[in-house]
Amino acid sequence: MYDIIIVGAGPSGLTAAVYAARKQLKTLLVSKDIGGQMNWTMGIENYMGYRFIEGPELMLKFEQRVKQFPIDTLIGEGINAIGRIDNGFEIHTDDGAVNQGRSMIISTGKKPRPLNVPGEKELMGRGVSYCSTCDGPFFRNLKVAVIGGGNSALEAADDLMKTSAHIYLISITPLTADPVLINKVKASEKVTILTEYETLEIKGKDSTKGIKVKDTKSNEIKEFDVEGVFVEIGLIPNSDVVKDIVTLNESGEIMINNANETGVKGLYAAGDVTNIPEKQIVIAAGEGAKAALQAHKYLQYPAR
Repeated sequence: MYDIIIVGAGPSGLTAAVYAARKQLKTLLVSKDIGGQMNWTMGIENYMGYRFIEGPELMLKFEQRVKQFPIDTLIGEGINAIGRIDNGFEIHTDDGAVNQGRSMIISTGKKPRPLNVPGEKELMGRGVSYCSTCDGPFFRNLKVAVIGGGNSALEAADDLMKTSAHIYLISITPLTADPVLINKVKASEKVTILTEYETLEIKGKDSTKGIKVKDTKSNEIKEFDVEGVFVEIGLIPNSDVVKDIVTLNESGEIMINNANETGVKGLYAAGDVTNIPEKQIVIAAGEGAKAALQAHKYLQYPAR
């Protein structure tokens, strides 16, 4: 029986683990990977203490800090189920292991939202990607498409401008990214911007060969020869594993109060999986710290 089980090892989960260990709580950290969304982030310029740092490098520093404490870890394990028991919570992982904790923090973050168009699933990993940082170098001097109109899409286009031959930026809505990003991408001769275009199909058999889109105003169908498609249309909270235990909002985010409480005694949540406004690394880390401190108070006075 652990004092606390932390699910997820992004900025919020790793920070929570350090704060829990510093309070001398018997801690288990469970996650499919280390870093989460930070592994997809090339450049970070707004994390205090660093003028510039890459996402994986920052997460390595977080991980090294965690390793300085006696924290049990199950990294690389998926989670089958999380349930309530009489004296806390129980977590079942893909390897068949069952662990119990008196308290728990859910810090599972978010995952990319799929397009759900023909060819997407079939060509995933064969030209279809959700991470320009990870896969952009494979498309050096090739034509690619970026789907989306928000910050993540414009950042991907900006990233790909350095290596790809040409980028088609396709958005079903007008661009909603920060003006500085929009202006930067618009200024590039490498980018063709197609707003109010719907993506209909990703074409190819063994690898991506093209993309079919529709002008939503004229209904005109167009096809472009591309060898890579980067889907950047937002993120979905990884909250399914606790959807029967906690309250979710209409976006699927875990509803918490300002003390990171979910409404279930002893169960806390932190980071991008929650309804907190502004999804930022520094905010997620702070929320992880708050959740661990609140859990410590609960464990001291569980009847309160």
